[in-house]
Amino acid sequence: MELSTEHQQVADMARRFADELIRPEAERLDRDEAFAADIYQAMGENGLFGITVPEALGGAGLDCLAYSIVMEELSRGYASVADQCGLVELVTTLLCQHGSAEQQAKWIGPLIRAEKRAAYCITEAGAGSDVSGIKTTAVKNAAGWSLQGAKLWIHNAPVADVAFVLARTDPAAGKRGMSIFIVDCSLPGVSRGPKEHKMGQRSSQVGELNFESVQLAPDALLGREGRGFHMMMSVLEKGRVGIASLAVGILQAALDAAVEQAKMRKQFGQPIADFQAIQFMLADMAKDTEAARLLVRSAAGKIDAQGDATAAASMAKCFAGDAAVLHTGNAIQIFGGSGYIRGYEVERLYRDAKITQIYEGTNQIQRVIIARQLLKA
Repeated sequence: MELSTEHQQVADMARRFADELIRPEAERLDRDEAFAADIYQAMGENGLFGITVPEALGGAGLDCLAYSIVMEELSRGYASVADQCGLVELVTTLLCQHGSAEQQAKWIGPLIRAEKRAAYCITEAGAGSDVSGIKTTAVKNAAGWSLQGAKLWIHNAPVADVAFVLARTDPAAGKRGMSIFIVDCSLPGVSRGPKEHKMGQRSSQVGELNFESVQLAPDALLGREGRGFHMMMSVLEKGRVGIASLAVGILQAALDAAVEQAKMRKQFGQPIADFQAIQFMLADMAKDTEAARLLVRSAAGKIDAQGDATAAASMAKCFAGDAAVLHTGNAIQIFGGSGYIRGYEVERLYRDAKITQIYEGTNQIQRVIIARQLLKA
């Protein structure tokens, strides 16, 4: 798929940023589990947050295809950094589509300039793939709302300034009884659990957010009461395109490293690139990387055309995530024993890839969605 001049310029800019600022720091960030505050500030200054936010609201005013390109290029530098771009994109999309003028003015600018950090709070102990299982509640009172509950494995929980929280406002109404609240994390009753120590994408901060009778003003409600589940679901297609793009970036980084290693590493007196077994492995990596990229861009195109992207986004996310796990493993195989050692890029890529099969809906759930789309009347 040939990119337009504008999209190619976006790709070139994001790639330069990744090569100059992200890749040199990736090994340190992973080793130290360090939050990339300086890089995020530079991303805000360079317009790499809020890619699809309209210019009138301070964003770049670009399309979902541009967003997918930025995610891929940043992830090629380090997926954990790209993940922050995806998070900002989701919460600003919610604000653009459902926020009041006051909410947009208060939060969008600071988020895309990296002055504020957001958390996107859905997952609970009993609600992962099954979002309808959430237990967090928001009860209306004379002053607004009282929020009670706990969220876990939340991206940015240890560092968030604001949380977008899905809670039950009418327990008897099922999915139609959920609402989204914008919660200032400095409010009394908001507490954080310790930072989780993850297998991969170790620079992004993940943990618990707890809400103990947190008093919220009436204007903390985002959009209409009772429409929270549908609002969260409405941005998941873009979210899945984002994670698929992130997986493609991991794939491309693994392919680049494997090709370079195959040319340099010698066994039996010749570069291992001369062996057909290695050539076939590289060929499979290349074709799956390109196939994943095309699936991503097809899904992004459907979103931009305001078409039904449900199956396309699930296909892209499922295929790209599975391919990233498979082929980062193959990249390690090409490196041999050295690929299993901490400090080598392919070892990190293998760990970073695994979560792409899990978050934004497991790849098993993506298969369910694809099948339902095929079989629906």
